[in-house]
Amino acid sequence: MKLTKVKQLYEGKAKKVWATEDPEYVIVDYKDDATAFNGEKRGTITGKGAINNKMTNYFMRRMQEAGIKTHFVEELSDRETIVRSVKIIPLEVIVRNIAAGSFSKRYGVAEGTVFDAPASEFSYKDDALGDPMINDEYAVALKLAAYDEIAEIRKTAYRVNGILKKILAECGVTLVDFKIELGKTSDGEIILADEISPDTCRFWDIKTGEKLDKDRFRRDLGNVEGAYNEMYRRIFG
Repeated sequence: MKLTKVKQLYEGKAKKVWATEDPEYVIVDYKDDATAFNGEKRGTITGKGAINNKMTNYFMRRMQEAGIKTHFVEELSDRETIVRSVKIIPLEVIVRNIAAGSFSKRYGVAEGTVFDAPASEFSYKDDALGDPMINDEYAVALKLAAYDEIAEIRKTAYRVNGILKKILAECGVTLVDFKIELGKTSDGEIILADEISPDTCRFWDIKTGEKLDKDRFRRDLGNVEGAYNEMYRRIFG
């Protein structure tokens, strides 16, 4: 597909989005910028943009193979990808398999506690408000989504979880938790969007529990670039 950047539509913490000649498609450009704690901590992870772009595209293709519709269309370069243009639903859905991060802090549960079954939660995607947790009723009251749409989002998230866990286990990685976003196409179809990467997931080595994701940046654990490169090596060899 031959499309070029026409106008920058948006610049977020980790990506830029560009309009193309075709309103149905945009180009996503991944950055090396890193943020944590709602933008309070900022830095750079060298090579992150290329790794997240390629890893996201790989996972999106695997989702499509499993029957989950995504925004992925075509990888253009190390950092750029053509995706379908969607209106992001302002609900981030988080699926947790193991207690970690804010869940452990919020509920006083030891990090590493394995759940009997995956658990999900939603947050209201609003940086100014700090992306607060939100339940189904509040999401409907705020007109962020309808009940049937929320059910579809949750169902998709659990399907993604099952597929990701299997892929990662084959690479010697435990999927601790992740967050995804979905969006609506121009005809109202809800599809998987945004990214699936060490920025948006917690990846632990199956044997050692070593963190191979953005927690190394968040918690000043060191070897951040090494962790991203290791995940790339595990996925692509």
